[in-house]
Parts: sequence; structure tokens; C-alpha cells
Amino acid sequence: MLITLQDTPALQLHPDDNIVIALAPLYAGRRITLGKQIVTLNADVMAGHKCALRSIETGQPVRRYGQIVGFATSPIVPGDHVHSHNLAVGDTHVTYEFGTDIRPIAYVPEAERRTFMGYRRSHGRAGTRNTIVIISTVNCSAHVVRAIATRACAELLPQFPNVTDIVGLSHKNGCGTRDGSPELDMLQRTLAGFACHPNVAGYLFVGLGCEVNQFESLLASQQLNDFRLPTYMGIQDIGGVAATIEEGVQAVAAMLPSANEARREPIPVSDLAVALQCGGSDGFSGITANPALGHAVDLLVEQGGTAVLGETPEVYGAEHMLIRRAVERSVGERLIERIRWWEDYTERNGFVIDNNPTPGNKSGGLTTIYEKSLGALAKGGSMPLQAVYEYAEPVVDHGFTFMDSPGYDPVSVTGQVAGGCNLITFTTGRGSCFGFRPVPSIKVSTNTAIYERMWGDMDINAGRILENTSVEEIGREIFEKWIAVASGELSLSEAQGIGEEEFNPWIVGATM
Repeated sequence: MLITLQDTPALQLHPDDNIVIALAPLYAGRRITLGKQIVTLNADVMAGHKCALRSIETGQPVRRYGQIVGFATSPIVPGDHVHSHNLAVGDTHVTYEFGTDIRPIAYVPEAERRTFMGYRRSHGRAGTRNTIVIISTVNCSAHVVRAIATRACAELLPQFPNVTDIVGLSHKNGCGTRDGSPELDMLQRTLAGFACHPNVAGYLFVGLGCEVNQFESLLASQQLNDFRLPTYMGIQDIGGVAATIEEGVQAVAAMLPSANEARREPIPVSDLAVALQCGGSDGFSGITANPALGHAVDLLVEQGGTAVLGETPEVYGAEHMLIRRAVERSVGERLIERIRWWEDYTERNGFVIDNNPTPGNKSGGLTTIYEKSLGALAKGGSMPLQAVYEYAEPVVDHGFTFMDSPGYDPVSVTGQVAGGCNLITFTTGRGSCFGFRPVPSIKVSTNTAIYERMWGDMDINAGRILENTSVEEIGREIFEKWIAVASGELSLSEAQGIGEEEFNPWIVGATM
């Protein structure tokens, strides 16, 4: 419901809401008219921020989207700016209802489904890119991995036009942990997910040789032994850094002719798996970009495709809405188990989950994790929740799914890509230069101001929804962009070569 402050709009998102969202800067003394109600602003309210419509006593809930986003920490009167100074989280007493909001999926008949031009792999999955990756087993080999990739890109890649890229994936882990630990298993699962990824035409692991993350262990635990050799080089075995770089470049040269034989072919959109992310969220994220992305997800699921929502701390306080969409009770219970894990994890590390909204989020109008989560959840559309996965676990279900991961974007996306996602869509209200090689990342701005400031980085402007373009129209635009980028069109971050630093496997547990 739109309301107007003379010529400047504000937005009430649900009839039960006791706040409105400013769509432009609103200043003290100005008036908002909602039906017969007139509210005079008591303070300046910036774009994306909240203004009270009604009196709210201390301890009473503040509602947005018709849901509780927090509780008043002091009396609020109509016209007050509602933010961190008078709003905080509290116990919402949410009841978990399993599978009570499952909507039937109107699948598009197979004969009528859209296609993209992708790479069909021998294991049956489809890639959107055709990349060689060099992966470090341990931080000690990080420089070598990067040096091999840099030289191979400069010296070899121009000779093989059908190979998209050569990427060096280094990280800060691989030692200082315990052999056989869950932490090591997670790392190995993540690294193997990239080696076996459908966007990857060939891979090479490089290690030091004495690390806890031994390649033989990774090979056996992740069943990588059906891939072509050479798959591993140890710096200590080969004779040092310079010798390993030289031999690594030769190994990449040996892989390139085979990778160059791959050709794009028509593949059903059902083979797309899209990682859903938001970063630098603002007060508009849950109004524009995230609902539009959710509509695109619904279109993809109707085509038989897959979407993977992540960032568990950023669905906290809204998880009950996902549980209502769980296709089986066990799916909802698995999500609850991950939520309880996060509560314990943050407590034992001296955190609370409401630490999550960043200074940028709060500057953009978001106050509590509940408010942020309700907006973030919109990325997942309305389809049934088919499965809940642990971090970097292979995603085998089609449809709308969830993967447990931190809210920190590089770590979260690393897990989603390790699970098999071959596209990424990243919504942002504060601006982001995020990219992720070897998977293209499409960025969607929540407001026109950030789109115009960062036009070289934002692929789609969902801020047009505030200018009377429909959520469905922007959602369709995102869906069409998926097909174009999956078929070879470069996303803006990809065209700038962004995305090697973002590879960031989750480090859980003690570092010894």
C-alpha cells in the first residue's frame, strides 16, 4: 500500500504493519497521509528507514511484512524514526508448523522447457563455463597455485579459444587441524566439489607434502580416482617452488587440448542450479531485488531447475516461514537442527546472532536480524522446500533447496558452488563488486541510486520496482539474464576478472 508525504512516497508493506518505509529522504515536520490518518514526522527519516504510524509501547512488537521484526525498547509515538535507538530483537514465540504452506508446482511440460547453450559433462551434469582449475590442498601451496594459473593464462589460454578460463584456487586452511576431523572432512568435501564441478573441464591439486590435508586422503574420501592424471603435485617431491610452477604449467598445457574440444550445446534449463545470495542489504532489499529474485526462482523451479538459498544466520527469525514450506517433516527438522547449531556456535564464541546486521545494513535502514531475515527470505520465492544440505554437500534435489552456511558471502558462495551451483545471483543495496570464478555472478541492485553509482558492476536494476515496474517483470528479466549468462554472456564482474579471491572454504573449529 503506497502512502504519500506530499509529493514524496512511503510504503506500508502489510495492513498489520505499524511502520512505513521511506522511499526517499523524509524530513522532520513533514506529513504522511494514510487514508484519514495524518502523521507528522518528529525526526528526519532517510530512504529505506522506518517511521512509526502508530504508538508502540515499550516491549510491544514492531511489524513489517505483517511479521514481528523486533520490540520497542522505549515508547514510540506516531512520526518517530524507528531504528536501533528504540528497536531490538526479543523472543517472538514462533511456532514451527511443518508443511502447512506447500503450493503445487505448475511444471512447464518438458517439450516446452527453455534451453541454454552449455557444456554437457560425462557425469551427466551441465556446465555454464569450461574452466581449468588449480587447487591448493594447503595454504603453503597458495603462491604456487596462483603462479601456475597466472602463467598458464598468459602463455597458454589464448591458444585454446573454447576454454573459458584458468583459475587458481588458494585458501588459508589444510593444516593446523586434526586428521579425520569433521573440519577436515568439510574442507575436503569443498575442494572435491570444485574439482568435480560441471564448470570444470580439468583440475590439478598442488600441496606442500607434509600437511594434514594429504591428497591421498582427499582422493579416497571424496572418490576422485576416476579422473585423469596428473591430479596432484607436491612441492617437496618436485623440488621446490620454481620447479613446481614449471611442472604445473606443463600439466595445464597437457589438459588444455582435451578441454578445448568441449562445445556448447542446447541443454534444458532444468540443469541450471542457481546460488542465491545477498550482501550489503538495505531497507529496500526485501521490497525490490529479493522478491524479484524470488519470482525468478519460481520460474526456474517450474522449468525443473534448482535454486539454493544459504546464509543460515540471515534466515534466523524467519525460519518458521521456510519450515511451513518443507515437503517433509524431516526437511523442516533438519533446518531447525542447523538453527540450534548456530545458536550454540555463536554463544560459545561470545556472539549473538543479532550481531549480523552490519553497519552498512543499519545505515541502509535495517535494524534487527529478524527484519533482515524476512527480507532475505524473499530470494527463495514461494516454491516448496525440497531439501536442506550441510555446507558443500552435493546438491542432488531439483527445486528450491537450502544449504547451511555463514552469512559471510565468500564463505557461503564457496559452499554453494562446491555443492554444484553453476550460476550465482547476488542482490545488493549498498553496492558490491562480488564475483566468483569459475561460476559467473549476476548482481542485482535494490535501488536506482546504487545502480547509477556502480553501473559498471550492477547487471540489473531492481530499483525500478519503486518506479512502478512490477516485481514480476524484473523477475522475468533476471530469469532471462540467467539463460543469457549460462549461454556465455559475461556478467559484469566476470568481464572484469573478479572472483579468484572470493574462494573461501569455511573454517570451523580450532586452529592448532
